[in-house]
Order: sequence, then structure tokens, then C-alpha cells
Amino acid sequence: MYQFFVDPSQIQGTRIVITGEDVNHIKNVLRMKPGDEISVSNGADLKEYRCGIEEIRAGQVICTLRFVKEEGLELPARVLLFQGLPKADKMEFIIQKAVELGVCEVIPISCKRAVVKLDEKKAAGKIARWQKIAEASAKQSRRGIIPQIREIMTLEQAIACSRACQVRMIPYELAEDMDKTKALIGSLEPGRDVAVFIGPEGGFEREEVEAAARDGVTPVTLGRRILRTETAGMTVLSWIMYQLEGR
Repeated sequence: MYQFFVDPSQIQGTRIVITGEDVNHIKNVLRMKPGDEISVSNGADLKEYRCGIEEIRAGQVICTLRFVKEEGLELPARVLLFQGLPKADKMEFIIQKAVELGVCEVIPISCKRAVVKLDEKKAAGKIARWQKIAEASAKQSRRGIIPQIREIMTLEQAIACSRACQVRMIPYELAEDMDKTKALIGSLEPGRDVAVFIGPEGGFEREEVEAAARDGVTPVTLGRRILRTETAGMTVLSWIMYQLEGR
């Protein structure tokens, strides 16, 4: 079942109109035809609109609503991933998997040990690319929303941005006490926003972790082994998903 996103205004009673790049994808890539069934989300009400293709026009795919699935496909809490900028194409992989695991926002952060340094022009291009990856991953994983990729922040800006979250954690290789980590994950409940800070290659510097801790972000351990930046975030997000969806 293929998933597509539309603006709420494109759902008009039992008539749903798909426009933009998805028209070419439906017609020429997927080679779908009238009668085929697709799933549509509007990114607002978290419902899944199951509909059938009625007509494929130039620039439009006209669909008829068959039924609406009310049960939510989203985690019952907002999860924000503050990700230290990694090298090469690792950020694309991280965004793809983070979206699959349920994050609602990914915020790239520039840290002291981050090798990647982007000027304003390059950053804008990267963010646009990352947003497309988030959209593709949201479609593949049948999300009800397209998670947002925010502008690159400094760690100080990211810490300030995270203050609206009720639970904030920063995995750190020098942190100890796995029971503390288990207790924090176990305290997660629906409706409590969660902020997760992940360092770049080489991790966070001690001063960065201390600055976060002074602001109320909890340093946690992920176990006895040192995890790569692309592994650490997926580990925490998997634990969060397991805890929230098991409620």
C-alpha cells in the first residue's frame, strides 16, 4: 500500500485530489491505474484516508474516499532528535531511520567535535535534501505526519529549544549507572515530550555535557560499549518507541 501526503484543503468530502511531484510518481514510476487503492494523510489530523484512484489527469490524480482509519500511527508523545552533525552521508541515514522510529523533528546541531562545517548556502541545500529524505521515509513507514528537519543550531540554541520538553537526555560515554537510564526511559508517558541529544563522531566534549546538565538535560549511559553516532540515536529511539507503544 503506497502512502501520499496532501494538504488538508485537498481532501474535499469524499473527493481527494493529489497534485505536485506525486502525480508523476503515481503515473510514470508506480504505473498505477484507476481502481488502485492508496493511503493518504494530511499531516494534521493523524488519520489515514484509504481511497481509490478514479482518474489520472495532467497534473492531478483524482481519488474517492473509501474509509478512514482513526487509530493513530504516531507515537503518543513528541520526540525531538538533536543530532550532532556527522560526516559524509551519515545524516541522511540517521534521518531516514529516525523518521521510521517515530521522531517528529530532527534538529542538526553544530558541536565542537563536529568535523562538518556548513556555510549558510550549503546548509540550506542540505536541509532541503534532508527534508525530502524525511518525507520519503514518512511515506514508506506510513507516518501520519512528515517530520520537520530544522535549521542547524549551536548546542546552546539546541538546549534552549529543548526546554519545552518534559524529558531531556544526553547519552555520554563517561556516564554511568544503567539503572538510571532504565528509570528515565521507564518514566516516559504519553503526552510527555522527549528531547534526545546525540553527539557527532567523537562524541560531546565534557564541557558541552556539563552545560546541558546545568540546564536540566540528564546525562545517561547506553551501556558498556561505545556506539557510533548513527547507532546511538537509533538505540535510544528504539527504547523510547518500545516504552511508549507498550503503554
